[in-house]
Amino acid sequence: MSKSFVSVGVTILDIVGYPISSIPAGEQTEVIQKIHLCAAGTAAAPAVIAARLGMNSTLIGAIADDDVGFLVRHKLDQAGVDTSLLETRSDLPTAATMLPINPDGARPNWHMPGAFLLMEVTDEARQRIVNADHVHWGGIGLLINLDGPAGAEILAEARSNGAITTGDLISPGPQTPDAVKAVLPHLDYFMPSIDEAVEISAQTNVEDAASFFIDQGAGGCLIKCGSEGAYLATSDGIRESIPVIADVNVIDTSGCGDSFCAGFQVGLANDMAPLDAA
Repeated sequence: MSKSFVSVGVTILDIVGYPISSIPAGEQTEVIQKIHLCAAGTAAAPAVIAARLGMNSTLIGAIADDDVGFLVRHKLDQAGVDTSLLETRSDLPTAATMLPINPDGARPNWHMPGAFLLMEVTDEARQRIVNADHVHWGGIGLLINLDGPAGAEILAEARSNGAITTGDLISPGPQTPDAVKAVLPHLDYFMPSIDEAVEISAQTNVEDAASFFIDQGAGGCLIKCGSEGAYLATSDGIRESIPVIADVNVIDTSGCGDSFCAGFQVGLANDMAPLDAA
């Protein structure tokens, strides 16, 4: 029986176009190679990747009863993600992002915030989280009803029941450091990007940022460093740089960090040591 993975938090529809180097003038048309839709965000994307890699994957997030929400649910169902506990809200639209991917891989974007900001966890959803084998908390600092003690209590219960817990975030704001601090003692691995890590910790390098989060209670940090790979630090003394995979024709890095978070959890679920999973 496959192990269970529950991903909680940011749920978005990404509308990705490639390659786009400029906006056509006036009402002109420019032909591009690809436009595709994907369930995205720091919770939905890991749920998709975990399902593709064989885990029993559930998403706890929020959408609206609108066309964008319909497409998000369809993409999740198509990937084999359990959407039975996906909340449908009427107070905000489903979040969406348009990404015009540049020929060099850069990804400026337009984002419309939405339902995930106000997501809530029902008793049924909580039971699914706290009894999972693996839990990913995706969107620390953006989950208005779950940041702080509410989320920390859920993660603490999941971890006490034996779950491996990871956490990630996106677009840090003034509220983010306190939200991170609340959940760090209940995370086995905190997984920000290097830019997010140094901003939140007020450190100047990846090593000091990782130490900062471990000192605040995280069991470990796996920091995503873009083209430099990743950096793994744990409370029991591991300090290792993870190189990038060589000889890859990189076109679009959208969702790369979210995929890395899920892949790491899948590695752990298959009894890999943390360094091997990274």
